[in-house]
Amino acid sequence: MSDLPRPSPEAAAHGARVVAHIHAEIERAGGWIPFARYMELALYAPALGYYMAGARKLGADGDFVTAPELAPLFGHTLARQVAQALEAAGGEVLEIGAGSGALAASLLEELERLERLPANYLIVELSPELRARSRDTLAARVPHLLERVAWLNGLPPAFTGVVVGNEVLDAMPVNVVRTRGDAIDEAGVAAARGAATFGWAHRPATAATAEAARTLALPNAYTTEIGLVARAFVSSVASMLERGIALFVDYGFPRAEYYHPQRRSGTLMCHYRHRAHGDPFYLPGLQDITAHVDFTAVAEAAHGAGADVLGYTTQAQFLINCGLTEVMGRVAPEDTRRYAPLAGAANKLTSPAEMGELFKVLAFGRGVNAPLAGFHAGDRRHML
Repeated sequence: MSDLPRPSPEAAAHGARVVAHIHAEIERAGGWIPFARYMELALYAPALGYYMAGARKLGADGDFVTAPELAPLFGHTLARQVAQALEAAGGEVLEIGAGSGALAASLLEELERLERLPANYLIVELSPELRARSRDTLAARVPHLLERVAWLNGLPPAFTGVVVGNEVLDAMPVNVVRTRGDAIDEAGVAAARGAATFGWAHRPATAATAEAARTLALPNAYTTEIGLVARAFVSSVASMLERGIALFVDYGFPRAEYYHPQRRSGTLMCHYRHRAHGDPFYLPGLQDITAHVDFTAVAEAAHGAGADVLGYTTQAQFLINCGLTEVMGRVAPEDTRRYAPLAGAANKLTSPAEMGELFKVLAFGRGVNAPLAGFHAGDRRHML
């Protein structure tokens, strides 16, 4: 990885602590841990993992940029769907993984404009650094609404309203499997002898992982990911939802595309200083590790927990359905100072070459029968 920037001495020292922590875990486990456990430690180990320590992750001075960071346009448009759902179901808004707080601020701004503010805007955020950063963002952009916002450590036991998760599922630990004839191996992580490095090591998959892999009818000599953690999480969200909808926005595919025979190496991707690469063992704790989302599995998990799948489409189609052009129309094209960056953000959000096609929006819910505005054209549920 000589082409990637080197970490600062402080970051390198933190990374060494993460490596030592994972090494100790592997040693306690007898020399091998499943990749899902490695990913969990690298991203979420308390006070050490990528999302749990203090390094900046989002924005120009971080490792990647999400849609809400581009411009308020994404959140303002998404808010129109949230407003419609709140009108149908009542209740509150619950955002999962609010990151910098940019999406929360944009949603609250637009919901106020639409006169559909919920009494409470709840945020589930595990990262102390991101919790503090989101509070600062909200205090700067919507200080008069800050009293409506509360941060939670986990999902509430029951909820009515709208759940929003933007780029949440892709960062959940995944099990990595490899087919070998009729056998299913699970890819795990072992520590290199005498070195502070890690490498792949395969063992026969556990019964649960092997069963999940066999239902996919994978080709021989095929490596891929199975998002068992994401499935369980979505099931919990659906079970929690008494009335209302959940909206998940992320990059991924329906199952037939995800496990296409030509996608033989999976979708694991890492992000470090705005560079994407495929080595999850590079600088553990200092880089993001992600996998694309199997939206068929997510829909099945929601349905299995008693929720109705209400819509599935591309991010571009969803935003257009929700009135992206109307939101943009508030700024005159002649006002080039304001309109030019808005048009640039709209292009990135909707272009098939950018986020428009790869990113999808899935909605599921309970007790909401009205068609959702974001899916009135181009609904792709038949592809799940």
